[in-house]
Amino acid sequence: MTQSAAESAEAVLAALGSGSGGLSAAEARERLAVVGPNAVRSHHVRVLAVLGRQLRSALLILLSVTAAVSFFFGERTGAVIIAGILLLSVALGFVNEYRAERAAQALHSNVRHTALVLREGRETAVEVTALVPGDVVRLALGNVVPADLRLLACTAFACDESVLTGESVPAAKEFGPVPAGAALAELSSCALMGTVVQSGSATGVVVATGGRAEFGRIALGLGKRQPETAFQAGLRRFSMLLLIVATVLTTAIFAVNLLLHRPPLDALLFSLAIAVGITPQLLPAVVSTSLATGSRQLARRKVLVKRLVCIEDLGDMDILVTDKTGTLTEGSITFRAALDAAGHPCDDVLLLGLLATEGELSGNHLGGNVLDGALWQAPEAAGAAGRSAGYRQLALLPFDHDRQLTSTLLAGPDGSRQLVVKGAPEEVLDRCRDVPAVAAAVLRERFAAGARVVAVAAKAAGVQATVTASDEHGLRLAGFLVFDDPPKAGAADSLRRLAGLGITVKICTGDNALVAQKVCADLGLPSGPALTGHEIEMMDDEQLTAAAETTSVFARVSPQDKARVVRALRHRGRDIGFLGDGVNDALALHAADVGVSVDTATDVAKDAADVLLLEKDLGVLADGVAEGRRIFANTIKYVLMGTSSNFGNMFSAAGASVVLSFLPMLPSQILLNNLLYDAGQLTIPTDHVDEEQLRAPSHWDLAFIRRFMLVFGPISSLFDFLTFWVMLSVLHAGPDLFRSGWFVESLATQALVIFVIRTRRIPFLRSRPSRPLMAASLAVVAAGIALPMSSLAPALGFQALPLGFFLALVLMTVLYLVLIECAKYVFYARLATRAGKPPVRHRGRPHRIQRRAGRFSHPGPLEPGRL
Repeated sequence: MTQSAAESAEAVLAALGSGSGGLSAAEARERLAVVGPNAVRSHHVRVLAVLGRQLRSALLILLSVTAAVSFFFGERTGAVIIAGILLLSVALGFVNEYRAERAAQALHSNVRHTALVLREGRETAVEVTALVPGDVVRLALGNVVPADLRLLACTAFACDESVLTGESVPAAKEFGPVPAGAALAELSSCALMGTVVQSGSATGVVVATGGRAEFGRIALGLGKRQPETAFQAGLRRFSMLLLIVATVLTTAIFAVNLLLHRPPLDALLFSLAIAVGITPQLLPAVVSTSLATGSRQLARRKVLVKRLVCIEDLGDMDILVTDKTGTLTEGSITFRAALDAAGHPCDDVLLLGLLATEGELSGNHLGGNVLDGALWQAPEAAGAAGRSAGYRQLALLPFDHDRQLTSTLLAGPDGSRQLVVKGAPEEVLDRCRDVPAVAAAVLRERFAAGARVVAVAAKAAGVQATVTASDEHGLRLAGFLVFDDPPKAGAADSLRRLAGLGITVKICTGDNALVAQKVCADLGLPSGPALTGHEIEMMDDEQLTAAAETTSVFARVSPQDKARVVRALRHRGRDIGFLGDGVNDALALHAADVGVSVDTATDVAKDAADVLLLEKDLGVLADGVAEGRRIFANTIKYVLMGTSSNFGNMFSAAGASVVLSFLPMLPSQILLNNLLYDAGQLTIPTDHVDEEQLRAPSHWDLAFIRRFMLVFGPISSLFDFLTFWVMLSVLHAGPDLFRSGWFVESLATQALVIFVIRTRRIPFLRSRPSRPLMAASLAVVAAGIALPMSSLAPALGFQALPLGFFLALVLMTVLYLVLIECAKYVFYARLATRAGKPPVRHRGRPHRIQRRAGRFSHPGPLEPGRL
């Protein structure tokens, strides 16, 4: 790019074998086969990769090797059983993770990011991943630059390059060459991959794609696979913590057993089986299954996520910034009145409003302007439209979000010329002279009533062929066009639901502050003083960060203002969602932690969003947020299970092996126990979640989990040791009977304690588990009871248990669950007294790069020559 930036546009085109009309379709296909896809991420599911993740556990490998050695030294039955259990465990994890990966692949494959490309001189939408060097690309406001481009032409063009340079000020661009050897931030003749068009438009030729682009090199340095979520990273750190504990415990157990002169192979197998029992083998499968299940649940709730990681972002959201139109209001704008400056009905104002149209004066092809559409569809427009027949539109300066005006140069039936300007009343009035004092009062009255108002002004025009912004001065105020957009019927309920989820709603609108405040008042949303776009422009980033925290309404804002507001809120470590559907929302959608748009939005907005709503309804969004939090809550249940009963049982086994003359449980029995337990927990993603767990975002808290382990793990061990006493002192059990009794008791307590741990409420009475979870847990207990009485018992080292044991089992299990419930009450009561503010999370530049890299994702390998 440095070399291309220093050369003329013509030289770069020649070097790339391209021209101003771009490549032909055949040339593009040939180049794609050579250079490979324009991608930095792959969402291709590879069977061997998924299987490899199941097999790469050092503990499983060491246990398998030890079992093989044991087989050759004569312990064949035990070794075969261990091998079979290990295979079943790996298969269980593989099947669940592979299914979840396939769901993720299907999700990615349904998402299409396109760029506007010239092929053989014709504009066509091409998938971003199919771009090749030599393609000529058109860029507009809100677009993500799809590759490294050498600019060929541009108009008022600037890009937000903060994802590459960290610089928050947009970089102005021009197509002239720069000095040789210029730094990355000084390549003003280039638009770099992954940056966002902040203003203007441009045409450029692709110089570098994929990993050869500057953004691609950085993104590939962070890995080719889709990035893990913050929650998955927390799970990985937690697994490492348990692995360290398991390593220390395993080493100590092995050493003690050697000191007790037990066979080294038996001691090693037992120690490794304990380690496998402690480490949460199925955590990745549980997380993947939860996210995949969640994406299907969200789709049924009319929420489509582009990537699975977006589900976590939805659940984390604690501030929603949204436009007013269509979310808080019906979005069906109706024309109500045309008034002169004194507030009296005036047909001439209606005529001027119809004439200053961004489209044909017949009312067709209005360029997507909803106010123009409402004006032409009004019954009153029929009469005025007849009077417009003699007018011709000579020139047009279209609306933009900086001027907030539309200007039209017209020739009347008598040949006279006039310039008609309409737009935001504040902007129009600033450009008028001799404005009647009553006009301001009329305007305030309409704004206070919640109406949308467009001011219309005009002046005589001389002989000119074009209209520029400098012409929009010295105007005469003609009057006002008044429109209604009433509050949406269900918006108040949706706002209450979002408030119940702990989400603060802030309004970012191009409308007047009084209008936005009136809508908020009608819906019961506290608004307070508003902050206008002009006031935002006067603030530096630090001042805006402080003001944005306490402001609920941002009015008359430009696309750049919206993005600045979102970045200011993110600066405090908050998780920001932005809901928008227009071209002017694209910058803010990119800036937010989670961008939300609707299926009927503009292409630019849909492309920028992470989540698409099939209905523009805050209630649908509330469903999505609740689903994201439900997934987190259910996944954390598995973690808490692993740190309480499971950890306690393995600790008990370690302690018992020291004091008993025999191993308290054979290695194969420990592994079988762990397999049955894990299989039962795979239904956790289907469980119900209590309402209070959805009221605020939940973040990964390793300190909380560690405290949970230290409180509930010893309680599990206490009942294990009580079981040991029953087996040895009451039933006078030998090794096989002892192991059978403890196997059943440990499995029963592990499987049933989920009903207590899964909720902070009283289980069953105030919080019921899902049917799949209840059925799976009870099935695991039944399997554990049946095994010592089955024909497999001798091979597994079990012995049938007497009736007295089952009476003791029922009593101990009930006492255990009651004690856990009491401990839970005390634990959470103390936790509530010292709970402070939620942790502040700052997501750095690597996170932004990872998120942006998701749009450059390909279903196959990234190597050149492969599609």
